[in-house]
Amino acid sequence: MTRSCMLESAMVTREQPLSVGALRSAVERGLPRYPTVKDELRTNLIAKLQSGEPLFPGIIGYDDTVVPQLINALLSKHNFILLGLRGQAKTRILRSLVGLLDPAIPVVPGCEIHDDPLAPICSACGARAAAEGDDLPVAWLTREERYVEKLATPDVTIADMLGDIDPIKAARSGLQLGDDLTMHYGLLPRANRGIFAINELPDLAGKIQVGLFNILQEGDVQIKGYPVRLRLDVMMAFTANPEDYTARGKIITPLKDRIGSEIRTHYAATRHQAMAITAQEAWTNRPSPAGAVQVPPYVREVVEEIAFQARAERRIDKRSGVSQRLPITAIENVASNAERRAIINTEVPVAGMVDVHAALPSITGKFELEYEGELRGADNLARDLIRAAVANVFIGYFENADVRSVVEWFDGGGSLQLDDSGPSARLLEDARQVPGLLDLVPTAGVDRKAPAPARASAVTFILEGLYATKKISRSDDRGYHAVETAAPRRPRAAAEPSFEDVPQVPGGKKKYYN
Repeated sequence: MTRSCMLESAMVTREQPLSVGALRSAVERGLPRYPTVKDELRTNLIAKLQSGEPLFPGIIGYDDTVVPQLINALLSKHNFILLGLRGQAKTRILRSLVGLLDPAIPVVPGCEIHDDPLAPICSACGARAAAEGDDLPVAWLTREERYVEKLATPDVTIADMLGDIDPIKAARSGLQLGDDLTMHYGLLPRANRGIFAINELPDLAGKIQVGLFNILQEGDVQIKGYPVRLRLDVMMAFTANPEDYTARGKIITPLKDRIGSEIRTHYAATRHQAMAITAQEAWTNRPSPAGAVQVPPYVREVVEEIAFQARAERRIDKRSGVSQRLPITAIENVASNAERRAIINTEVPVAGMVDVHAALPSITGKFELEYEGELRGADNLARDLIRAAVANVFIGYFENADVRSVVEWFDGGGSLQLDDSGPSARLLEDARQVPGLLDLVPTAGVDRKAPAPARASAVTFILEGLYATKKISRSDDRGYHAVETAAPRRPRAAAEPSFEDVPQVPGGKKKYYN
């Protein structure tokens, strides 16, 4: 039986020891004890690898890239940093480390730094242990309470992070300021025997970064210049944007040197991986008076492809990235618009292309624009992204489909005006006037006998796909018609006289006219 399993069994099958004497006896019977929290993480990680348990549930697309590097860092007992753009699950990975901790550990009750009852490091706990002996009470700290996270901001102070001298405590106790009993501990000492995570590390002021040196290298903390040292036991993990984590950025190089492993994260490599992430995170399975909202696969693909198109778009800033939150919030808005339309028309909610366009407000705020993008405008650029996404997905479904009859009908002068908020039955009735349009519905993966909302959704996908691939045209009010032919070129104007042709005046000088 592994140590983690033994501890789990100890926590479940018998009472936790509530005194130092009982704890010492439990340790002698096999209750696991680890030299450091990094040893604990390493041991439990090995146990999970041996049993085949999932290490980081909910993390998708990193099995062959990020996860092996993270496992190596933990096996090496390294402090590490995750480098990646926004929306790459960095914080989620850090929080999932809690699952590698033991269910609970013994601590001295009331101690701010969660001292070990069998090996206290602070003076107050040492004095209590000497005075009370085996009768010293023992409390149990859960794994969730052993994770401390801090978002780095420029206003964070040394006192917030490490601690400070409390003169009032010193005065009341009659102690010297240099006595460790006068200390008010910051976040880092309070994370003792646990995991301390700092998000956006380069945003910490330089002097705060310097304050982390001793923790990373020697494992001790010094407070306020007094010779007070605490041998803390902390696993430290960080996140940062790669742009800031350079000598030109806001990180000091000696701190970089002390971080054991540097792990690069990335966006999902394939559309289907990204769709799995979005399906996991988005709130689309919701209670509604209209019934469960159905989001067809092609709609999910289009929403996901928008993010892929945005990441490749030159008018969008690559340094800030395009978060995975874009398709997550977009698909939620798509579902909401389909739900709203279904409630109004008293029908089953099925998402379609009109709902993707209605999700524009959840797209425009998810990227930073370059100069050319600013000129184009966020709304117009988002519409361009939607059109490109629809084209890519449509080609995947209809590459070998025969759409000539539909295109020829529009080329022959036909036009189709769709109502964005009208009932599905009316949309299908309008679509019947286009020869062959309804026959293409099965190619989108929708059965011919499917309910009207599902077939109507497929019709909108077909029409938007033809528009996106430039086979037909569409007006802003969703009126579909033939592609406009290019206007005939105007005849070239007669060549204007050049300055060389102006009349000459006596003396060889040219005569110019205002």
